[in-house]
Amino acid sequence: MHPGNLLIILSDEHNIAAMGCAGHPDVLTPNLDAMAARGTRFANASCASPICVPARAALATGRNVHETGYWDNVDAYDGRTPSWHHALRSAGHEVVSIGKLHYRGWDGDDYGFSESLLPMHIHAGRGEVKMLLRNPPASVGDGSNLLRSARAGESDYTRYDERITDRAIEWIAEHGKREAGAKPWVLMVSLVAPHFPLTVPQRFFDLYRDKKLRMPKGYAFGVDEDAHPFVRQYARESGYNLHFESQADVQRALCGYYGLVSCLDDKVGRLLEALADAGLEQSTRVMYLSDHGDNAGARGLWGKSTMYAESVGVPLILQGPEVARGRVEQACVSHIDVYDTVLDAVGVPASKSSASPRSQSLFRPLDIERTTLSEYHTFGSRAAVFMLQDARFKYVHYCDHAPQLFDLQQDPQEMVDLAARPDYRDELVRWESRLRELLDPEDVDRRAKQRQRELIELFGGEQAIRSGKGIGGYTPSPLR
Repeated sequence: MHPGNLLIILSDEHNIAAMGCAGHPDVLTPNLDAMAARGTRFANASCASPICVPARAALATGRNVHETGYWDNVDAYDGRTPSWHHALRSAGHEVVSIGKLHYRGWDGDDYGFSESLLPMHIHAGRGEVKMLLRNPPASVGDGSNLLRSARAGESDYTRYDERITDRAIEWIAEHGKREAGAKPWVLMVSLVAPHFPLTVPQRFFDLYRDKKLRMPKGYAFGVDEDAHPFVRQYARESGYNLHFESQADVQRALCGYYGLVSCLDDKVGRLLEALADAGLEQSTRVMYLSDHGDNAGARGLWGKSTMYAESVGVPLILQGPEVARGRVEQACVSHIDVYDTVLDAVGVPASKSSASPRSQSLFRPLDIERTTLSEYHTFGSRAAVFMLQDARFKYVHYCDHAPQLFDLQQDPQEMVDLAARPDYRDELVRWESRLRELLDPEDVDRRAKQRQRELIELFGGEQAIRSGKGIGGYTPSPLR
């Protein structure tokens, strides 16, 4: 494959199904749809962890959470584990980030970028330390701010995304004027949308305001007492759905979330237009993906943190020179694969990297039988949660609850848990064995909790953390 530039557009909390090209009946995403038509969409992409900070560390390092130990939204990437940013910079390539990183943000941390513009890191270098307290959990709020924020208007996040987009367009224009022959560059533009608050500029809110939007699948008000124990636990601790009282409330939240997706899509279009205006279309490949998804009301859940596709799945699209047009790839892929994909795009041999051996370039043929792993060690859980899936089955292993098993071919919406059925007992055993070939779940859980105990002491002890003030459910914008 011929080396070229790479533009990575990274969003935050974009549900894998919330795109027209993915078949969503309500969400309007003309620019992402055009990307998919011009390139390849990965229908079975998943995040390394369904929460921001561990997912972004895995995205940088090409290693799973248990391999690096960036467990939660407090233990953020600090640059000590080599990233593809480091590998490219060492090989003489310009590698630049603009926007949200959600790394540690301490003075002296080197994340490997040539330059980092308008960065957002975890708040005050420590994030929401209350998330470290898992059993019993500390309250991080009652969840009412999610529904309360669902309206037309501007937020710190929408203003921040405007700044990021404008600066990225300037950067692309500047590089269009440079002399040919330089080594390919990588630019990662990291936006916050569609992460809540669900406040969105009027013109995007109005796209949905007068539509009769479909209710999310399996929706139930309050906490569904028939749901899996972990799901009930997360629903209670997040508290989001406890404040929804009517279909009108659900519609308003969906207007906010879908509006943010369309607002994000508009920025994708502006970035792609800037590439064309700079004369860089033929020398630049584009990757669009998200750090994780959002339940967006499915099963009465909002936010992320579960292993359902709405939360753990991520949209992922590639377009550009030598990328198959109009292709939908069914093989399972994940954040871990981004490392080798980036190196491949600019022509750095994979042998120069230090990513996980499970990382594979998405520009190369993929085995339809390959599996992907996700894991979760923080808010809403008492013990580790692992997901392993291939194109046929999804297995979810809980260290403190019964497992889940879904047949993705017969039940792509993951509404029928097969784990308790006697005729799937052998399948369940097979999947647990596959997971244990990769890792020791109990040992990984122990390591995560040990690190969290260390951080609890570092930040003043359990009592001080419980009595302290939280950060309000999401990281404040650096524009505040």
